Amino acid sequence: MALLRGRKDATFDYLARLQDTADIIATVVGKVATVAKIYDAGQGRLDARLIVNITAAEVATGNEHYRVYVQGSSSLTFATDVWNLGATALGDSSVSLETVDTVAGRREIAFCNEVNGTCFRYIRAYFFVAGTIDTTGLSVGDCYLVKAAGT
Repeated sequence: MALLRGRKDATFDYLARLQDTADIIATVVGKVATVAKIYDAGQGRLDARLIVNITAAEVATGNEHYRVYVQGSSSLTFATDVWNLGATALGDSSVSLETVDTVAGRREIAFCNEVNGTCFRYIRAYFFVAGTIDTTGLSVGDCYLVKAAGT
């Protein structure tokens, strides 16, 4: 009998972790152990999902806006050639364009590292924060890449 869940299981790979547990209160790149984390996808195309486990989202003021991006670059330092490969909007419903405020849960951002025939080898998570953040902002349990089957 098949499992009737709306969630895909995946193997967690510590090397593919792009953000560890943190309260994100300002715009920042994903970090693991306080160091900016960049994933090297290699030379070819990568089809994957960014899994973002949200433990809480501050929405008390009514203007909190968070965006989680998957970014790719041909530069290891992300100094140039940065592309947004996928994203999701979170926060208060008045700014996230959803009909309900963000709550704790799991978000998956599907993406591939190819844009116009160019594969961007280096991948990172980028968190955008706007609005009035009083305390915790966006609380992330962890954030990691999962490769699509067959890649």
